[in-house]
Amino acid sequence: MKEIFIKINEYIEQHRQEMIDLWEELVNIDSGTDNAAGVMEVCTLLRKRMSAADMQTKVIESGPAGPVLVGEWNKEADTAPIVLIGHMDTVFSDGTAKENPFRIDEKGHAHGPGVLDMKAGLVIAIYAVKALQAVSYDKHPIKCIFAGDEEKIHSLSNAKVILTEEIKSAAAAFNFETGYMDDGLVVGRKGGGMAVLTVHGVAAHSGIAPEKGRSAILEMSHKIVELEGKNDLERGKLINCGEITGGTNSNTIPGECQVVIAFRFPSVAIRDEIVADIQAAADWTHVEGTEAKAEVKAMMECMESTGSVLELFEHVKRTAQECGYGDVHAFTVGGVSDSGIAVTEGVPAVCAMGVKGEGNHTAKEFAVVDSLFSRTLLAASSIYTL
Repeated sequence: MKEIFIKINEYIEQHRQEMIDLWEELVNIDSGTDNAAGVMEVCTLLRKRMSAADMQTKVIESGPAGPVLVGEWNKEADTAPIVLIGHMDTVFSDGTAKENPFRIDEKGHAHGPGVLDMKAGLVIAIYAVKALQAVSYDKHPIKCIFAGDEEKIHSLSNAKVILTEEIKSAAAAFNFETGYMDDGLVVGRKGGGMAVLTVHGVAAHSGIAPEKGRSAILEMSHKIVELEGKNDLERGKLINCGEITGGTNSNTIPGECQVVIAFRFPSVAIRDEIVADIQAAADWTHVEGTEAKAEVKAMMECMESTGSVLELFEHVKRTAQECGYGDVHAFTVGGVSDSGIAVTEGVPAVCAMGVKGEGNHTAKEFAVVDSLFSRTLLAASSIYTL
């Protein structure tokens, strides 16, 4: 096996500049989540590179947001595929790429919008496949799945449905989200979502006919107290009634009130508990004559640290030592990712396999250039030995 690792590393070393060039091209394309044209430009570039690597590609439209790009190689293998997950969008607004273009400083750090989260991860995924081709790998089909609106938790599209369908039959998944400077790999993430609770009351003049009014704000106040009382931080259950609107003026009993609720959960069981709590708050009436409706607007599944997830991590940890990468360790984080979709579908996943760096989602975002190559070695080697 050592000889295979050497050959994988040789391939990567021979293509360092090519990898950096693709990274630069991707970073210098504005592809904020709301910029569907920019995301499509990234998609087109990646699809061209996939096709040149003998990958079968398809672009799946997912609504007003950017599409989902799927690239498959070695489909003729009669085993379950290994999935490489990423996203093509960033959090940055149009014009940021011109103001803060890709560059590498004297410390060996790359800068630019999305340089860490996660344009580099897309490069790693594609070149991991190319490195496997170079050593005649043929055990599993490999499928790259890149989403177009992950940064807004797929609230603009039906990408979650598409991703679920593409991932659900896989043997394992690796997500090339932001890597951590201390070589931690993510084996657990909280899930999160957003719901809207709307109360309809009866508007009335508060001085002339207060008895005719039914205050939507008063009703909502009861519901907020009820929901906030359901928080259980020790269990990782969070319900935050964070944004409220209602009423027209101080002299009118409010006929409508709306609250936007953000919630987080560490498990599917607690996810279902929170959704039930929100629906129960909508169903229970405190102020007679009011009615309410609850709607979950977006949801990102949690990545539970299941036995199969931890087993996959141990495989990556052993491979990291064997291929010369070094030590890695497992940890859990609060931020969401598409790894949750995989784990919810019973597919073990390891996340944060991308380049190492810091400052993602900010103008100070940077990535360690050498980790582009070492993480490609780790990814390709982990797939080869799986």
